Amino acid sequence: MIAERIEALRAEMQKRKIDMYIVPTSDFHESEYVGDYFKARKYITGFTGSSGTAVITMTEAGLWTDGRYFIQAERELSQSPVTLYRMGEEGVPTIKEYIEKNLIVGGCLGFDGRVINTKAGSDYEKIATEKQATLYVVEDLVDIIWKERPKFPKNPVFILEEMYAGECTESKLKRVREKMREKGASIHILTSLYDIAWLFNIRGGDIEHVPVVLSFAVITMEESIWFLHKEVLDEKLQEYCEKIHIVRKPYEEIYNYTKAISEKETVLLDKNIVNYRIFHSLNPNVKVIQALNPTEQMKAIKNKTELSNICDAHIKDGVAFTKFMYWLKTNIGKKKITEISASDYLEERRKEQALFVDLSFDTISAYGANAAMMHYTATLESDTELQPKGFLLVDSGGHYLDGSTDITRTMALGILTEEEKLHFTTVCRSNLNLAAAKFLYGCRGINLDILSREPLWKLGLDYKCGTGHGIGYLLNVHEGPNGFRWKIVPERDDSCILEEGMVTTDEPGIYLEGKYGIRIENELICKKAEKNEYGQFMEFETVTYAPIDLDAIIPEEMTCSERRLLNDYHQMVYKKISPFLTEEEREWLKVYTREI
Repeated sequence: MIAERIEALRAEMQKRKIDMYIVPTSDFHESEYVGDYFKARKYITGFTGSSGTAVITMTEAGLWTDGRYFIQAERELSQSPVTLYRMGEEGVPTIKEYIEKNLIVGGCLGFDGRVINTKAGSDYEKIATEKQATLYVVEDLVDIIWKERPKFPKNPVFILEEMYAGECTESKLKRVREKMREKGASIHILTSLYDIAWLFNIRGGDIEHVPVVLSFAVITMEESIWFLHKEVLDEKLQEYCEKIHIVRKPYEEIYNYTKAISEKETVLLDKNIVNYRIFHSLNPNVKVIQALNPTEQMKAIKNKTELSNICDAHIKDGVAFTKFMYWLKTNIGKKKITEISASDYLEERRKEQALFVDLSFDTISAYGANAAMMHYTATLESDTELQPKGFLLVDSGGHYLDGSTDITRTMALGILTEEEKLHFTTVCRSNLNLAAAKFLYGCRGINLDILSREPLWKLGLDYKCGTGHGIGYLLNVHEGPNGFRWKIVPERDDSCILEEGMVTTDEPGIYLEGKYGIRIENELICKKAEKNEYGQFMEFETVTYAPIDLDAIIPEEMTCSERRLLNDYHQMVYKKISPFLTEEEREWLKVYTREI
């Protein structure tokens, strides 16, 4: 099937004399996750992971993806003609290096200019110029061969009230315009779905588990223009837009609008997000200021209302997860439980909570060796029955009107080996050490990541991903520009200065192919500590409340300080969660949050 699709694509390439065609994982907005309509890379390669880029030539087909997906991609591509390129591994060419080497002189490089961002498109354009080649960017060739392509999403939109958002749209627009003035810009083109949702205090449903609406926005000093499909707005939304002076225009009209921008204007945009076609629709004489969207930093620093709401959301989410963990630990070996049925039980507990909107992502419920795949998703074919031994890793979260959550717990289902206990204890130590960090203002995630990795590195172990990422407020669960990472990764701009009010995950892990995976994940709020002659000190507050499984801990492998950190954490969990549990659940939680 995949071979037939690739051959069909090559036939369309041949008609247009295209020698190489790029198919990324992207929509027209550079979103991290995309709706079914935009899963062209999945369609053409068969790889189901959320991140990856395919490059098709007349003789070869390659798929580039990062370390989170190496095991999964190897399995999914094993019976296909697609070659896996493990990004970041020694001796593996980057996509650009591959194109530079394999694009023939005088040839033609193709891609849909709407799904490639301006920065990447410009890099490909440069390669083509050096190769005296041409670009073909005006068509989506996968669309031609994808006969049963899902419909373009056009789902309803709702207003996020100020009691949840903490700031009105007029105030946010005023702040954006102040940043525009500082940079000397008269027009700001905004294409990030997360930033548009945050700025206009609206949420939608055009990407599964990501409450955004497919749209573009242009901000001038006089008006705000929202390009979207008119059928997604009901009368209430129309009145809302009128009240705050948002002009509505058809979604596809963005290309004509940008084409008509006067050369006298100065445009602020982020080339890492704005798609190649929008940028190249601008008059070449228009001055462009390349910078991060001002809204990215603004929405990353949560206001007081958001932070208060987030803490409330985490208590509810902690109650749901603790009820799930109690059910799992007391029923394993007594009744049939599978990866999917466990995941379903947890989802039901979340749905019981007030202000629940949706899951914040597809739950990862992975037993045994399946957990070695960081982003494993159980299917009806792979759904594994849980046994009273080994580990179950559950990475999950919820969207509530008062915030979004992301929590991972790895739970012992019965007998463990000494190696499994040692590795679990080490991951726990890594998590606690980062959460306990105290640092001077000006530090970035890259300065602190070693606190998490050091216990693992001492065992000669590592994990092929970042240690943590920012969290959106009822938005995308992976939000920049904050994060924890031990080295700069060009495609992920997540190493900003850590500011008060930023929320970042803390999720070290160990993943041993064919054996097991272990991850413990909490969310941390960055806060100010004392200020003295050395400067402003900063610290973290942990806001995820659920037990870390003491059945898998070797206390002797922890320092006195680490044991105290775990005991203090568990004391807080019991205090926050126990009032919302049944008597039986409370007694169980008392045992699983006991001092060690």
